[in-house]
Parts: sequence; structure tokens; C-alpha cells
Amino acid sequence: MAKITYKHPDGTETVVEVTAPNTVMRGAKLNGVEGILAQCGGSAQCGTCHVYVDEGNTLPLPEMHEAEDDVLYGTASERRPTSRLSCQLPVSEAIDGLVVHLPPTQI
Repeated sequence: MAKITYKHPDGTETVVEVTAPNTVMRGAKLNGVEGILAQCGGSAQCGTCHVYVDEGNTLPLPEMHEAEDDVLYGTASERRPTSRLSCQLPVSEAIDGLVVHLPPTQI
């Protein structure tokens, strides 16, 4: 289990506990976090689960796969160096405390 903080564009935060083997995207959907649409259901095809990993992150995240990298070039909000698809971030105890920022729009 990991506590994930979702920071909304208006400055509010939603903190939820997410169990493995979920993803950061699934944790948001299961807990009613607004701002992650996840239209493709987590298959790294649509980009509507785009997040910005907090710049101060030191937690171990998986390397970005080529498909995720390609999708991030077509997201509604600008791609940044910290951009990731939340469906590609698996939850484990190792990422307890992860902070992600939600972009202003997903579509």
C-alpha cells in the first residue's frame, strides 16, 4: 500500500491510500479523484491519465517505455520533463509518499 498525493491545478490536494497491484491511475479512479479521465482504461493509448511527477521526487519509478513516450507527445496539456502516464506507474510500498500534479486539462 502507498499513500499517493494528487495535487489539483487549483492548489487543492487529495491524498489516498492505494493498494498494489494497482496503478496511480487506478488509485485515482477507485477513490474518485477528479482530473484523471483514463479513457482507454490503462493501456497507454489515450494520454488522458497524464500527470506531472513532483519535481522533488526521489522515489523509484519505472523507466518510461516507448509507447508511453509516444503518447505523451499528444496530450492535451503540455508535456514536461516530469510528465508520465499514471496508468504506467505501478503502486508498491516503494512509492509511498509519491506526489503527482494533475494538468489543467486531459482532453
